Amino acid sequence: MKELAVDSRDEPTAKGKEETDALAVVEVAKNRCRAVIDRIVSLPLSKITDSCKRTLLRLAVSELSFLSRSSSNPSSSISVNIGHLEAVIHILQQPLIIGVSRVCKPIPLLPATGNGKKKDSFAKGVHVDIVCTLNRSPVWFIVSNRNPKYVSWNGSHGNKGLRVRIARVLSAAVSSLTLKPSSIILFFSKGLDDIVHKKLKDEFEASEFGAEFSHFDFDFSEELEGEWINVLTRSYRQARLFEIKVDLSMEEISVVECGIKDSLIRDAGPELAEEQTKIILADTFCSVISGMKICSPDVRDMEPAESGNLLGEDDLINFDTTALIALVSGISNGGTKELLAEPEGELRQRFKSNVEFVIAQVMSEIRSPILVELGDLIFGKRGIICGSVCSEFKELVSMCGGPNEKLRARELLKCLTVVPDNPSARMMGLPTTRTLALKNKVVFGTGDYWRAPTLTANMGFVRAVSQTGMSLSIIEHRPRALTGD
Repeated sequence: MKELAVDSRDEPTAKGKEETDALAVVEVAKNRCRAVIDRIVSLPLSKITDSCKRTLLRLAVSELSFLSRSSSNPSSSISVNIGHLEAVIHILQQPLIIGVSRVCKPIPLLPATGNGKKKDSFAKGVHVDIVCTLNRSPVWFIVSNRNPKYVSWNGSHGNKGLRVRIARVLSAAVSSLTLKPSSIILFFSKGLDDIVHKKLKDEFEASEFGAEFSHFDFDFSEELEGEWINVLTRSYRQARLFEIKVDLSMEEISVVECGIKDSLIRDAGPELAEEQTKIILADTFCSVISGMKICSPDVRDMEPAESGNLLGEDDLINFDTTALIALVSGISNGGTKELLAEPEGELRQRFKSNVEFVIAQVMSEIRSPILVELGDLIFGKRGIICGSVCSEFKELVSMCGGPNEKLRARELLKCLTVVPDNPSARMMGLPTTRTLALKNKVVFGTGDYWRAPTLTANMGFVRAVSQTGMSLSIIEHRPRALTGD
């Protein structure tokens, strides 16, 4: 019988492709590790302790070292664990998370017995990913990065399952004194099967939680001209969060009563909830602009020296267009949740190439509401705008503003005095260039003429002026965009 010829190159070729694919996976994981390390370093100490940062860095560096060793001998079966750490960092970067005191460490359960031996293996403690404060209450986070189909309720083959783990964590929570949380928050970064969800609800009275959490991770950087850009690193659209209340103490009754009031509004229907929100937002905006003083109608006909005597040396403030937009923007006035909840495709269709710029502003607003900042800056001031700013602002709001933004714009303009374009001689003495545009010279120069600082986010122009050696009085604010609100 004639033997069949076998090409000995077939097996090495398949093996070589497998190694190449495995190496590509390892390299991607290594880059993710480096990105996580950068994000850990950037976490502010006002949010997380230095000890916690060191723990996270040790875990990330350990994973990177493991992957680096694996690069020399890649295998398709290599285990990549950086996803869990990414999910933990995602939680830590949420603006609502503060007071992080413990990360990725076990919580002790039971003390040693009289003979020095532990009562059982339970006493070694249970792993908790984050101990922190959320909504002014202490909470523990348990983070899962597993594929939902591998999240087992009862467990098998040595895996004790989610039910046993939750029971142990709750036992640790109840027995803990100094670390006792009010709630356990379960974060499933890749989602959760509906059957397991029902088990959580039925056996532990877990409720879905976390609508205010961002679905995305962003890495931010700032360009030279003051524009914000960001890079989307991972989507958590499928993520689900659940809250399990640990117990109810007497001190928490007043908090629950507040929660009952909130639930009554929600139960009354979306129309009432929306109306309540509008009232709150209107009050916030109105309180900011009502804090300003109104200029006398005669001020536009005065010379700067005369207005200074009449109004006081520090009374005037000059608004550029960026400041006016920031005050009326939907982002500044409660529209952050709606924007984050909008599908990415719709956002890109709506804002085109500016979508990253808008989302960065949303994240900035969540961290620090700008109306509070602007209210402090303009309180007790008399606002002026030059004719060019007034025209530009009206045109932008007309083209890009929504009905609420247009209403706020009309109310804002009632509180400001429009003065003629009259830039100072020293400002007009500067050469007109790409960075020293004429329209900006007119706006800032008019403020300079009136000896009023200009409230602005246009730091590119401010830097260009400073490079000429000229001293210019300005007040910087963060940028905001019109959203069609």
